[in-house]
Amino acid sequence: FAAALASLVAPGYDYPLTELGRAWELVCLNQFHDIIPGSSITDVYVESQEQYAEVREIGERVRSQALAAAGATMDADVLLVNPTGFARNDLIFLPGAWDKARGLHSAQGATPAVQATADGAWIDGGELPPYSVTPLKLGAAASAPQTGLQASPTLLENSALRVELNAAGDITRLYDKAAGRELLPAGAIANEFQAFEDRPLNWDAWDVDIFYDDKVYAADPAQSVTVVEQGPLRATLEIRRRVLHSEYVQRISLAHNSPRLDFDTTIDWRERHIMLKVAFPVDVLTPTATYEIQWGNVERPTHRNTSWDWARFETCAQKWVDLSEGDFGVSLLNDCKYGHDIRDNVMRISLLRSPTMPDPEADQGEHRFAYSILPHAGRWNEATIAAAYALNDPALAVRTEGSTASGGAAAADAISLLAVDSPNIVIETVKAAQDGNGLIVRLYECRRTRGEVTLTTGFDVAAAYRANLLEENRAELEATGKTVKFFAKPYEIITLRLVPA
Repeated sequence: FAAALASLVAPGYDYPLTELGRAWELVCLNQFHDIIPGSSITDVYVESQEQYAEVREIGERVRSQALAAAGATMDADVLLVNPTGFARNDLIFLPGAWDKARGLHSAQGATPAVQATADGAWIDGGELPPYSVTPLKLGAAASAPQTGLQASPTLLENSALRVELNAAGDITRLYDKAAGRELLPAGAIANEFQAFEDRPLNWDAWDVDIFYDDKVYAADPAQSVTVVEQGPLRATLEIRRRVLHSEYVQRISLAHNSPRLDFDTTIDWRERHIMLKVAFPVDVLTPTATYEIQWGNVERPTHRNTSWDWARFETCAQKWVDLSEGDFGVSLLNDCKYGHDIRDNVMRISLLRSPTMPDPEADQGEHRFAYSILPHAGRWNEATIAAAYALNDPALAVRTEGSTASGGAAAADAISLLAVDSPNIVIETVKAAQDGNGLIVRLYECRRTRGEVTLTTGFDVAAAYRANLLEENRAELEATGKTVKFFAKPYEIITLRLVPA
């Protein structure tokens, strides 16, 4: 996205097709079916980690160069970047030392609130348009807002959510203020780590057998619970605990303007033949759960009434799962885990395993992952999907090296590359076309509905086409100025070619 944007707005910038092609080929190579689930030998993962490190280096270098080129066309000291197709109002982290006497100012004179931390600052940039870059200038610090965000070793609370913990570090209460209801059943605890003896009858790294949960171990009580961030924009508790032989640190965070509760976890995994899950029981009555799959979602039963239901004791999902009644629900989001089980009203994510064949050192060592709990009105909707994308693709704050814009005249508003008028359409991918003729935009319909869609661009469109996955044009679309119209069917994946004027 950043490279596609820079290719349109920055004179002299060349889209790095060769570099991105190299990264893409490495990612495809590592999608081999034994590498992904952890059923290769040790040497495979040594090489795979080296290749993923190269992918990261290429990606970060391309992103930095593209944003530097785009930033040079604006009179800005800091750029706020929204790399998703959703309008966003989450907090954005700016790394690097921050002078508390400095503040930020937009072209319209707004002064985003800033909260300094030990290694950077959190910025409340207001609503960021989809696929956008917003320029900010440094200036005098604004007065800190009064948000009502509270934190103590036993409490996190904002205007939307109240979270209570006991001395062991367990969450004993989650109260949704907007809905006026408790999220947890009476006497239940949330964010419970559960370790299970995991010895499948065959194929150690490949199989999970249904009897894995016959023996379960709980985490030890917290060694410490510390407030490490305390508003006004964000509050965080740091909890140090142990499960079996493995030490872990969790940072539980709540922003002032969101009901999403985040759990950022680092664990030194030292187990053998153990599966680790985290459990969230919720006070929601429904016979089905919804699981996100590749560019869509599917419902599965929460009961085990038939042999088919029993066989689905562990199921896959991507960024989120959800339990919803008619007018209320709870979504469980994650940034890198795919095994789930939902039975009755308990949602669990499979976090780690520790097989010994074919790799006797499988998954030993440090892991970092994040997940979030999100209460919402109604059934799962675009709020769930937007929040899941926000967790996986955080908005970025980037310092610039100064502007080449004459007299700073280009310091204007945010540049928004693309947006759609339908909440059921997700813009998933933006890139330059492989043949160099315009941009490729890939979208999908996420709510099993159909209808006319209007795509709005930040540039004049000379021509637009529906294409296939090989970027071959199939049908020309109606394009007028900065708008393109097309029709979407339920769960359809759509590829567009947009040729700038």
